[in-house]
Amino acid sequence: MADPFRYDTGERSKYECLGHEVQIEHIKAYVCRPSFFTDKAVIVIHDVFGWLFPDIRYIVDLIAGHGYITICPDFFKGTDPWKTTDHWADFADWMRHHDPMKVDKEADVVLKYLKEQCGAKKIGIVGFSWGGMAVHHLMLKNPQLAAGVSLYGIIRDSEERYDLLNPTFFIFGEKDHTISCDQITLLEEKLKEYCKVAYKIKVYPGQVHGFAQLKPEDMKPDDKPYIEEARRDMIDWIKMFI
Repeated sequence: MADPFRYDTGERSKYECLGHEVQIEHIKAYVCRPSFFTDKAVIVIHDVFGWLFPDIRYIVDLIAGHGYITICPDFFKGTDPWKTTDHWADFADWMRHHDPMKVDKEADVVLKYLKEQCGAKKIGIVGFSWGGMAVHHLMLKNPQLAAGVSLYGIIRDSEERYDLLNPTFFIFGEKDHTISCDQITLLEEKLKEYCKVAYKIKVYPGQVHGFAQLKPEDMKPDDKPYIEEARRDMIDWIKMFI
C-alpha cells in the first residue's frame, strides 16, 4: 500500500505547546483555551498519528487563538497510533482496530466535559484524515455538534452518509490520491440531492493528503498560500456557525 502522505511525516520541527493535558474519565486530552472567557468550543479529531503529534497540537492552539476552548482527545484510548516507521502493507489491519466510525462514546464524554466543566454552550468539531472520517460520521449522528469541518476524510460505504444534521465543510487536496475526484464529485452530487443543511466542498489546487495541518516552518513555499487559505476557510466556517 502506498504511503498517502507525500510529505515526510517523520520530519517535523519541534513545537512548544500552549495548552495542557487533562484526564476526562477514560480519555486523555490536550486542551488550549483563549485568554478570555468564552462559552464556545471546538473538538479537534487527530489523524492516524494520534493526539500527541506536533501538527495536531499546533492546530488546537491555532483554533484556540481565534477564541474557542479547543480540545483534542485521544480517540485511540491509549492504544498505539500509526507510526512513521510502520509498514503501509499493515495499514488495513491497523484500521480494523481503529475504526473512525466508532467514536460516539468518546465524543459524548468530551461533549459532557465541555458543557459541564468548561461552560461551553455551542460546540463544533474539526477532523483531519482519519479524524475527517470521524467528523463526517459524527455530523450524521450527533445533533449536539453545531458545525463540522472534515479535512480529507469522508465516509465512502454508506448510503446514509449524505443526511447531515448540521452545517459541514469538506476540504480536499487536488492531488490527494487517497480520495479521487470521482468520489468528491459523487459527494457533491448526493449532498445537493439529499442534504437539508448548509454544506460546502472545496478542493485546493496542487495539494496532497495531510496538507492543511502543517506548521508554518514545515510548509513548502509553493504550498503555503493554499495551506493558509484552507485554514482561513476552516476558521471562517467555524465562526459562521459557532
